[in-house]
Formats: sequence, C-alpha cells, structure tokens
Amino acid sequence: MSDPRHDEQPPTSGRETVHRAGEPILAVRNLTVTYGNVHAVDSVSFQMDEGDQAAVIGPNGAGKSTLFKAIAGVIRPSTGDVRIGGFQPAGHICIAYIPQRSQIDWTFPVTVRDVVMMGRIGRLGWLRRPRKQDKEFVRECLRVVRLEHLARRRIAGLSGGEQQRMFIARALAQEAELMLMDEVMAACDTPSQEEIHRILEMLKSRGVTVLVSTHDLEEAASRFERVMLLNRRLIGFGTSDEVFVPERLKEAYGGHLRMVNTPSGTMILSDTCCGGGLPDG
Repeated sequence: MSDPRHDEQPPTSGRETVHRAGEPILAVRNLTVTYGNVHAVDSVSFQMDEGDQAAVIGPNGAGKSTLFKAIAGVIRPSTGDVRIGGFQPAGHICIAYIPQRSQIDWTFPVTVRDVVMMGRIGRLGWLRRPRKQDKEFVRECLRVVRLEHLARRRIAGLSGGEQQRMFIARALAQEAELMLMDEVMAACDTPSQEEIHRILEMLKSRGVTVLVSTHDLEEAASRFERVMLLNRRLIGFGTSDEVFVPERLKEAYGGHLRMVNTPSGTMILSDTCCGGGLPDG
C-alpha cells in the first residue's frame, strides 16, 4: 500500500508549486512502465538533488524517452512512482520536458518567440494574455540562449542547434527547476553543442536539475558529473569512472561496444546499430 501522504496533489502558492521541505527535487522509486507485455523501464530507482546534472546513456530502445515521459507525468507508471519535491508529477509546472526533434511538427506556423512564450502559460493560465513583464521575460530568455535576433523567425527556418536552444529558452520562460532533455545534442554541429553546454553550465549555477539523454559515451564521461547507464533496468548511476566499466558496458550494450587500449587511455567504440529494445530510445 502506498504512503497516503504521497497521494495528495502538490500545494500551490498562486501558480507556483510548493515542494515538501527536505525532499529531493526528483525521486524515482521502483519505476516500471509496460507496453503490452514488454517492460520499457523495469524497476528503476534513483534520486537527484537541486542543481544535479546527469547524462542518461543506453542503446536504442533502452527506455530513455519512456523514463523522461514518466518523470514528466506524460505517461503513468505501471508500478512504482515518481516524486517531484515529494509529490507526484501532476500539477507541477516546474518540470520542462524537451522531446526529441522528430516528435515536433516543424511546419506548424509559429515563430521562435511564440514557442518561448508558451513556457509562460503555466504561470499565466490559458485565458490570460501575456503582460508586459512576461514579454520582457521571454526576451531575456531568448537573450540567454543567444536567439533574440531570431525571435520573429518561423521555427521551420531554424537549424538543429537553434531549434534545441529555442526549447531550452521555453523551459527558462517556464521557470523550470527540473529539465529533461531528450537527445538535445542530436543534429547539432560542434559549435551548437558547445553553446548548449554553455547553457547547461548556466543552469547549474542557477540550481536547475538536468537529465540529458545521449548516445555519446565520451561526451557523457567528459561533460557530466554523473552518468546513468540504462537498458530498461538501471545498470549504473554515478561518476563515469564508476559506471563505465567493462562489465556494466557489456551488460548494457552486449556485443555492440568495443574497448580499445591506446597510449592515452581506453577508447570506447560504439556501433550505430545498437538495439535490442523498443524504438522509444
């Protein structure tokens, strides 16, 4: 039986969600999500505190996107639960989920500024028009991600990196405390990736908690303080030295990874065909 105190909805102050004192910003307990007879995520447990940043690594079909959607409250777990500041995800406006680019209709006729302004809806309500201070706040969010010069551009005209930075600006406009970035580096060139990492450093300084899914093990090891190795089950969560060890990598990727010793250290070579799971990612 679940703890009754955890079944209540989070209290709010105006439109601000109040978290329970002393609780981590994110706690995932024995989370299982099932599609048909298949466990997309199986008995996953971990927690993150304010300002933590972690890369989520695993082969295609490992359940990374499913995990993010369950944390965001987009899908309901089959068993287990997710707590945001001690409460279920429903009702929280502090969670920003940035989906994979393939899930977005880029032909929709909206501008960059329109999309970023959508981040204010949770604060304003659907029927209220943006105030002057909301417009100024959106302008500042665009400035932070260096897209203010593209505010009036249609989203179809953006590069991959610009599209991702636009969604980060929307999350900033939302005043998110927890950001879930699904393959945010995909389709980004090197300068765009560096720009996103600059923004991640800024988010850390502001105490924003971030989970970023990626297929790049080298990037995860060098850029993130913690990494999560996932293949439906949680195989490891900690520093890259703790998690990226041969036995755990073999458990996650099977024969799709090779480790090569070089004079400068061990190189991890991955195949692009890694799979064995659901197409969800």
